[in-house]
Amino acid sequence: MYRLLGLSLLSLSLVACATNPVTGRHQLMLVSEDTAIAASSEAYVEMMAPLKEEGRLNRDPAVNERVRRITGRLVAQAIKYRPETAKWQWTLNVIDDPGTVNAFAMAGGKMAVYTGLLEQVKPTDDELAEVIGHEIGHALSAHTAEKMSVALATDVAVTAVAVASDNHEVALTGTALAAALAVQLPNSRQAEREADRIGIELAAKAGYDPYAAITLWQKMDRLGGSRQPQWLSTHPSPEDRMQKLSQLAPKMMPYYTAPGERPTFPLPAQ
Repeated sequence: MYRLLGLSLLSLSLVACATNPVTGRHQLMLVSEDTAIAASSEAYVEMMAPLKEEGRLNRDPAVNERVRRITGRLVAQAIKYRPETAKWQWTLNVIDDPGTVNAFAMAGGKMAVYTGLLEQVKPTDDELAEVIGHEIGHALSAHTAEKMSVALATDVAVTAVAVASDNHEVALTGTALAAALAVQLPNSRQAEREADRIGIELAAKAGYDPYAAITLWQKMDRLGGSRQPQWLSTHPSPEDRMQKLSQLAPKMMPYYTAPGERPTFPLPAQ
């Protein structure tokens, strides 16, 4: 039975493996990007609804304008990077939560920035562009679909192990958690590096200093200490990050110094 289970999961993985056109990496894609976009859109609405009722969305006009201005320039470059994303319903909300140092971009361009990131890190515009560019990089690379696929594959494996074992409770707690971590962590860190590479390029093309990626992580490192911010939880260490970004920054300077206007994508009003 275990051999049959292993062969079934291997066959499923081989059939669902696809080459990402943005990163060139082979990804497990049991879930299509279109499906991930639809699911993200639904989830985003459900996430934002209670926050809107509580008056915690886009509360400060000055903060909202700043984040939207930076994001609009980045999205304009993201669409140049992947032209088909012009059809996405790019959306941004600033969530009033001083205790949360985080930002995200879901499949289809559903984005949010928490005020804790702004208040605790105190990023310059260039540094904030690196954060948002990084998150947009995840969206452009279909990382949401990949993570959903990994979760689906993990659930299949856990269910099969539970069926093969008399101890269902163990299979659905410790074993499930171990399987999820074992499957997700290596890919997650690789995905983070991909988002770094795309994000610093988007920011430079949008007119933001690529060396700000380094100073951003210096601030993140100082902020971390014994209480690691949520945004750092699945990321490579700040030291590793700064080393790789230091190598990338000089290569991005021609984009940053290139003459010409920096277009802005008109994000819908919230």
